[in-house]
Amino acid sequence: MEVNNGMTHEQWNAIICNDAFYDKKFYYGVKTTGIFCRPSCKSRPPKRQNVKIFNHPQQALDENFRPCKRCKPTDERLPSEEWVEQVASYIDSNYNQHLSLQTLAELFHGSPFHLQRTFKKVKGITPAEYIQDTRISKSMVFLLNEDRPIKEIAIAVGISNMSYYVTLFKQKTGFTPTEYRQLKNRIN
Repeated sequence: MEVNNGMTHEQWNAIICNDAFYDKKFYYGVKTTGIFCRPSCKSRPPKRQNVKIFNHPQQALDENFRPCKRCKPTDERLPSEEWVEQVASYIDSNYNQHLSLQTLAELFHGSPFHLQRTFKKVKGITPAEYIQDTRISKSMVFLLNEDRPIKEIAIAVGISNMSYYVTLFKQKTGFTPTEYRQLKNRIN
Protein backbone atom coordinates (compact mmCIF):
# COMPACT_ATOMS: atom_id res chain seq x y z
CA MET A 1 0.00 0.00 0.00
CA GLU A 2 1.37 3.44 -0.99
CA VAL A 3 1.76 6.20 1.58
CA ASN A 4 2.81 9.11 -0.68
CA ASN A 5 5.40 9.98 -3.31
CA GLY A 6 5.82 6.28 -4.11
CA MET A 7 6.66 5.42 -0.49
CA THR A 8 5.31 2.20 1.02
CA HIS A 9 4.48 1.67 4.68
CA GLU A 10 7.46 -0.68 4.84
CA GLN A 11 9.78 2.09 3.60
CA TRP A 12 8.31 4.60 6.04
CA ASN A 13 8.85 2.16 8.93
CA ALA A 14 12.44 1.60 7.78
CA ILE A 15 13.04 5.38 7.86
CA ILE A 16 11.56 6.00 11.29
CA CYS A 17 13.29 2.92 12.75
CA ASN A 18 16.68 3.69 11.08
CA ASP A 19 16.70 0.17 9.66
CA ALA A 20 20.10 -0.54 8.04
CA PHE A 21 18.65 -3.62 6.30
CA TYR A 22 17.12 -1.23 3.72
CA ASP A 23 20.32 0.70 3.02
CA LYS A 24 21.13 0.70 -0.71
CA LYS A 25 17.62 -0.69 -1.41
CA PHE A 26 16.20 2.84 -1.42
CA TYR A 27 17.07 6.39 -0.35
CA TYR A 28 14.84 9.15 0.91
CA GLY A 29 14.93 12.87 0.35
CA VAL A 30 13.48 15.52 2.63
CA LYS A 31 11.85 18.21 0.51
CA THR A 32 12.10 20.95 3.16
CA THR A 33 15.88 20.63 3.56
CA GLY A 34 16.83 19.36 0.10
CA ILE A 35 18.93 16.58 1.67
CA PHE A 36 18.74 12.86 0.97
CA CYS A 37 19.68 9.99 3.26
CA ARG A 38 19.96 6.26 3.72
CA PRO A 39 17.10 4.64 5.67
CA SER A 40 19.53 3.98 8.57
CA CYS A 41 20.38 7.68 9.02
CA LYS A 42 20.28 8.72 12.67
CA SER A 43 19.07 12.24 11.89
CA ARG A 44 15.75 13.41 13.26
CA PRO A 45 12.91 11.64 11.43
CA PRO A 46 11.28 13.86 8.81
CA LYS A 47 7.58 14.55 8.49
CA ARG A 48 6.00 11.90 6.31
CA GLN A 49 4.57 14.42 3.83
CA ASN A 50 8.06 15.87 3.22
CA VAL A 51 9.64 12.56 2.16
CA LYS A 52 10.43 11.55 -1.40
CA ILE A 53 11.74 8.07 -2.22
CA PHE A 54 14.59 7.35 -4.65
CA ASN A 55 15.91 4.01 -5.90
CA HIS A 56 19.45 5.31 -6.46
CA PRO A 57 21.49 8.24 -5.12
CA GLN A 58 21.84 9.63 -8.66
CA GLN A 59 18.07 10.12 -8.88
CA ALA A 60 18.21 12.34 -5.79
CA LEU A 61 21.21 14.23 -7.13
CA ASP A 62 19.42 14.74 -10.47
CA GLU A 63 16.58 16.39 -8.57
CA ASN A 64 19.05 18.71 -6.79
CA PHE A 65 18.96 16.96 -3.41
CA ARG A 66 22.26 17.11 -1.51
CA PRO A 67 23.78 14.06 0.20
CA CYS A 68 23.48 13.90 3.97
CA LYS A 69 26.66 14.82 5.81
CA ARG A 70 25.90 12.28 8.54
CA CYS A 71 25.01 9.05 6.65
CA LYS A 72 26.87 9.81 3.37
CA PRO A 73 24.41 8.08 0.99
CA THR A 74 26.76 8.51 -1.98
CA ASP A 75 29.65 7.06 0.04
CA GLU A 76 31.47 10.35 -0.51
CA ARG A 77 32.12 13.07 1.99
CA LEU A 78 30.58 16.44 1.26
CA PRO A 79 33.46 18.94 1.32
CA SER A 80 33.44 20.96 4.54
CA GLU A 81 33.40 24.26 2.64
CA GLU A 82 30.31 23.25 0.67
CA TRP A 83 28.52 22.01 3.80
CA VAL A 84 29.29 25.24 5.69
CA GLU A 85 28.10 27.33 2.72
CA GLN A 86 24.80 25.43 2.77
CA VAL A 87 24.40 26.20 6.48
CA ALA A 88 25.38 29.86 5.98
CA SER A 89 22.95 30.20 3.08
CA TYR A 90 20.18 28.78 5.26
CA ILE A 91 21.03 31.29 8.01
CA ASP A 92 21.06 34.14 5.46
CA SER A 93 17.53 33.20 4.37
CA ASN A 94 16.13 32.35 7.81
CA TYR A 95 17.90 34.79 10.15
CA ASN A 96 14.56 35.96 11.55
CA GLN A 97 13.66 32.45 12.78
CA HIS A 98 14.73 30.74 16.00
CA LEU A 99 18.13 29.27 15.10
CA SER A 100 20.30 27.24 17.41
CA LEU A 101 23.36 25.08 16.88
CA GLN A 102 21.24 22.00 17.65
CA THR A 103 18.57 23.00 15.10
CA LEU A 104 21.14 23.70 12.38
CA ALA A 105 22.96 20.44 13.08
CA GLU A 106 19.71 18.49 12.78
CA LEU A 107 18.67 20.29 9.60
CA PHE A 108 22.05 19.69 7.97
CA HIS A 109 22.56 16.18 9.32
CA GLY A 110 25.64 16.62 11.44
CA SER A 111 26.43 16.72 15.12
CA PRO A 112 26.41 20.10 16.88
CA PHE A 113 30.07 19.63 17.87
CA HIS A 114 31.14 18.84 14.29
CA LEU A 115 29.12 21.75 12.88
CA GLN A 116 30.59 24.19 15.42
CA ARG A 117 34.16 23.06 14.75
CA THR A 118 33.82 22.88 10.96
CA PHE A 119 31.96 26.20 10.63
CA LYS A 120 34.59 28.00 12.71
CA LYS A 121 37.42 26.40 10.70
CA VAL A 122 35.86 27.45 7.36
CA LYS A 123 34.34 30.85 8.26
CA GLY A 124 36.58 31.93 11.15
CA ILE A 125 33.55 32.47 13.40
CA THR A 126 31.02 30.19 15.09
CA PRO A 127 27.51 29.64 13.73
CA ALA A 128 26.12 31.72 16.62
CA GLU A 129 28.43 34.64 15.73
CA TYR A 130 27.42 34.32 12.08
CA ILE A 131 23.73 34.44 13.06
CA GLN A 132 24.38 37.55 15.22
CA ASP A 133 26.36 39.27 12.46
CA THR A 134 23.66 38.52 9.90
CA ARG A 135 20.90 39.82 12.17
CA ILE A 136 22.79 43.02 12.99
CA SER A 137 23.69 43.73 9.35
CA LYS A 138 20.05 43.22 8.31
CA SER A 139 18.87 45.52 11.10
CA MET A 140 21.39 48.19 10.01
CA VAL A 141 19.75 48.21 6.59
CA PHE A 142 16.28 48.44 8.16
CA LEU A 143 17.35 51.25 10.51
CA LEU A 144 18.69 53.37 7.66
CA ASN A 145 15.91 52.66 5.16
CA GLU A 146 12.75 52.31 7.23
CA ASP A 147 10.93 54.35 9.84
CA ARG A 148 9.62 51.35 11.77
CA PRO A 149 10.09 51.45 15.54
CA ILE A 150 13.36 49.89 16.70
CA LYS A 151 11.53 47.18 18.65
CA GLU A 152 9.77 46.06 15.44
CA ILE A 153 13.10 45.93 13.62
CA ALA A 154 14.61 43.83 16.42
CA ILE A 155 11.73 41.37 16.15
CA ALA A 156 11.94 41.39 12.33
CA VAL A 157 15.56 40.20 12.51
CA GLY A 158 14.78 37.46 15.04
CA ILE A 159 15.66 39.13 18.35
CA SER A 160 12.66 39.53 20.64
CA ASN A 161 14.56 40.73 23.73
CA MET A 162 15.02 44.48 23.27
CA SER A 163 17.79 44.96 25.83
CA TYR A 164 19.76 42.07 24.31
CA TYR A 165 19.27 43.59 20.84
CA VAL A 166 20.55 47.03 21.93
CA THR A 167 23.54 45.49 23.74
CA LEU A 168 24.42 43.24 20.79
CA PHE A 169 23.98 46.07 18.28
CA LYS A 170 26.29 48.36 20.27
CA GLN A 171 28.83 45.56 20.73
CA LYS A 172 28.91 44.84 16.97
CA THR A 173 28.71 48.43 15.61
CA GLY A 174 29.84 50.77 18.36
CA PHE A 175 26.46 52.56 18.24
CA THR A 176 23.06 52.00 19.79
CA PRO A 177 20.30 51.41 17.22
CA THR A 178 19.00 54.94 17.86
CA GLU A 179 22.46 56.48 17.34
CA TYR A 180 22.92 54.45 14.18
CA ARG A 181 19.57 55.58 12.79
CA GLN A 182 20.54 59.22 13.51
CA LEU A 183 23.58 58.78 11.24
CA LYS A 184 21.14 58.78 8.33
CA ASN A 185 19.97 62.26 9.29
CA ARG A 186 23.56 63.54 9.53
CA ILE A 187 24.40 62.14 6.08
CA ASN A 188 21.32 63.62 4.38
